[in-house]
Amino acid sequence: MRKTNKKDKPRYQIRNWAKYNEALVNRGDLTFWISDEVVQEWKHKNDEHRQGRPFQFSDLAIETLLTIRELYQLPYRTTEGFGKWVFRVMQLELPIPDYTSLCKRAAALDLSFDLKKKKGKIDVIVDSTGLKVYGEGEWKTRTHGKSKRRTWRKLHLMIDAETQEIIAEVLTTNGVHDTVPVAEMLDEQKSRVGKFYGDGIFDTWDLYGTLDQRGIEPVVPPQRNAVLTRHGNSKLPKLPRDEAIRGCRKLGRKGWKVKVGYHRRSLAETAMFRLKTIFGGRLKNRQLRNQKTESRIRCKILNHFTKLGMPKYR
Repeated sequence: MRKTNKKDKPRYQIRNWAKYNEALVNRGDLTFWISDEVVQEWKHKNDEHRQGRPFQFSDLAIETLLTIRELYQLPYRTTEGFGKWVFRVMQLELPIPDYTSLCKRAAALDLSFDLKKKKGKIDVIVDSTGLKVYGEGEWKTRTHGKSKRRTWRKLHLMIDAETQEIIAEVLTTNGVHDTVPVAEMLDEQKSRVGKFYGDGIFDTWDLYGTLDQRGIEPVVPPQRNAVLTRHGNSKLPKLPRDEAIRGCRKLGRKGWKVKVGYHRRSLAETAMFRLKTIFGGRLKNRQLRNQKTESRIRCKILNHFTKLGMPKYR
């Protein structure tokens, strides 16, 4: 068997570097985030009658400041001061919500991905990653060991395999299984879903039932000790899991993955890597409600970055 040499590995070169470089620069352009639409919709209309003091700022205004907070990794108080400075430079005579209002409104802010319905079906990729809430860093853990007071959240992402955009996300506690939020994320989609890509943790009958009800084809590797549920002489319809088991037995697991295009699942890992590279692997808020808003805003910012421009390799 010939040993693989580092020189034999393919080298990928970006063929749209000028456009991608411009997109990287535009990520920090404040005029991209504070547009004329945001200025016009800054104050709350208070069309609905509710008890208590009426809102002064619209949800769009709160979302804009929280977006700046996540983009530049600022605390709430610094976000308030930064917003005042930006409006002073832009010569806008508009008030800025204080840090207490930002924190309270963030807990109840309802944010959507503003997805557009596409023609035909889309293929989705689902995976999860962990985000630390509080606890020691890697150096402290390796040197002195970890303490009991370590908490993290699990971020579940659904990626559009064609555009690489995050089309759904759910933030849960670390004890929630990866298959639990799938139904909620699928219900959020306006377009029809054709294929579902996931790793071996999604090899559960509950997930297969959820996908079967929606007419979605699963691309999930079965467990290595998996056995057929319906054999070839059965008159019942064939199960996707049984077909995956037959494919693994005939072609091997690697061959089956190549045939069904399973490696598209790596796009989800790429999205999680980009998310942690830009925003870090830690959540700033302590309450779960605020953490959910924080994670969704991060995903929406990453989608804006994706629309600005992505590298194309050759």
